[in-house]
Amino acid sequence: MSDTNKSGLDIELGNTCSQTAFNWAKKTYSFRESRKGQPAKGLDGSFSNLLVFGNEKIGIASDGIGTKIEIAERTGIYDTLGYDLVAMVADDLATAGFEPTNVSNIIDVNVLDHKIIDQLMRGLHDACKYSNITISGGEIAELGNRIGGYGKNMHFNWCSTAIGTLPDNLTKPIDASNISENDVILTLQSNGFRSNGFSIIRKILFNKFGADWHLEKYSEKQTWGEITLMPSLIYSPLITQLISENIIPNGICHITGGGIKDNLNRVLKKNKLGANLTNLFPPHKAMTQLMQMHKLSKELAYTYWNMGNGMLIICNKEDVDKILNTASKKSYKCQVAGKTNSTQKITIN
Repeated sequence: MSDTNKSGLDIELGNTCSQTAFNWAKKTYSFRESRKGQPAKGLDGSFSNLLVFGNEKIGIASDGIGTKIEIAERTGIYDTLGYDLVAMVADDLATAGFEPTNVSNIIDVNVLDHKIIDQLMRGLHDACKYSNITISGGEIAELGNRIGGYGKNMHFNWCSTAIGTLPDNLTKPIDASNISENDVILTLQSNGFRSNGFSIIRKILFNKFGADWHLEKYSEKQTWGEITLMPSLIYSPLITQLISENIIPNGICHITGGGIKDNLNRVLKKNKLGANLTNLFPPHKAMTQLMQMHKLSKELAYTYWNMGNGMLIICNKEDVDKILNTASKKSYKCQVAGKTNSTQKITIN
């Protein structure tokens, strides 16, 4: 049995299903030809898309938190999940250069618990404050036993859709078409697992510690439940700031499910380019410990998790110092990770 099957995940099947869903979505683009709100064509490598309303260009992206929700149910800590929810959609918009402006969310629950709802929405408020985003819509739906989860408290699923505007100094979204051979790739450090790869995380910890794995000590100050719940760092404020300073990246890659190689390939394949990454941020300690527990290969670990790198910025050589300086001012850890090349392969050293 392969490590992929042991994990309960199939990345290739997930990509195939996503592509099929996207192909059906694209067939609807013609429904609004020559009308406002027509989707643009050509953002196939992105997790967001462009809507055209006359001269206004608006981006839209949808996502959810996934099974990280179970970690909140195990720990009783709910007020950090808002950062994960915002990061998944706002950072998808940022990869195309959109400035996220509004978010709408749906919380599906089995039964209502006001205290938990209050914590969830307080966290979403805090994440939106950090990102300068308005919560402009939402719904709470009671679905009874259609929604399951861990423990006896309220069980839920949480998804959102965000929209953003294209800045005036961008004539079109950042679509990777300007990426060339020998462009510089910068990496932004993550502060944890973000909101991806939790099926394999939970499986490894269950096999190691049993049903109450979240109570096991990770360090003197934190449990495994607390360390895996670490909220996502939101990168869109940095991208918005760079564009406002007229520092326009050639491409931006949000490291989500599929890891560095899969997501970077989405960005580079349009121009038939590859990359050699020699200076990524190292994996977080918790990631290396999970690899050891499960005897998980580096290749699969870099497929499931961001391994310490949450976003990649591809830029011209002359913009490197400008980006590093702006990132430092906004308290993001950023460094040169490598360069693009003509191999059509992504190599991580």
